Amino acid sequence: MKVLVAVKRVVDYNVKVRVKADNSGVDLANVKMSMNPFCEIAVEEAVRLKEKGVASEIVVVTVGPATAQEQLRTALALGADRAVLVESAEELTSLAVAKLLKAVVDKEQPQLVILGKQALDSDNNQTGQMLAALTGFAQGTFASKVELAGDKVNVTREIDGGLQTVALNLPAIVTTDLRLNEPRYASLPNIMKAKKKPLETVTPDALGVSTASTNKTLKVEAPAARSAGIKVKSVAELVEKLKNEAKVI
Repeated sequence: MKVLVAVKRVVDYNVKVRVKADNSGVDLANVKMSMNPFCEIAVEEAVRLKEKGVASEIVVVTVGPATAQEQLRTALALGADRAVLVESAEELTSLAVAKLLKAVVDKEQPQLVILGKQALDSDNNQTGQMLAALTGFAQGTFASKVELAGDKVNVTREIDGGLQTVALNLPAIVTTDLRLNEPRYASLPNIMKAKKKPLETVTPDALGVSTASTNKTLKVEAPAARSAGIKVKSVAELVEKLKNEAKVI
């Protein structure tokens, strides 16, 4: 069984994000970039399926600039077999990314596609769902457990009321949640081996996909600074401040 894993290059979660002076976007100059944490979980799950003998090949794909090869090599070091970079320097919408991923899915014909449920930067949580709609595949989102059973995949989902398990016919789309697994670290020997694994680069034009966006970013600004908290000496003083200063009661 072939598994396709989509990953994204994002600002490292330890970095304090800065907004550009002209408010046109986030300042990425000399900023550490890494693989989106939810995507790391997706790669780990695919590798575990291969270790169980369920998956025969893992193909990892990303959409982004040429520098995104770094994240693909990381995925190869973690256990993926080969990689595909859809090279684009544009700031793409979730729908454009989903269309590009569909073109890769049509080419690769995987039985299972795994994505992180959302990315740290845009935080949209919609590419996986859009990909499922475009491909017509069954989808299981927010997965905390994935089990293959014949021609089906059982996905345990985290929902507001608890846990829900759905049985999906393959091929299927699965998006990962935090509690699905704990990603491993790439060992030095595997990092060296990853340099020799195949990495294919294609363009949106080669895939026959238009990435023209109907969205336009008007302004990006940092959130307002929070005022410092205060201590009160009594319940009466607390109520008074909530009523007259905060005006929440």
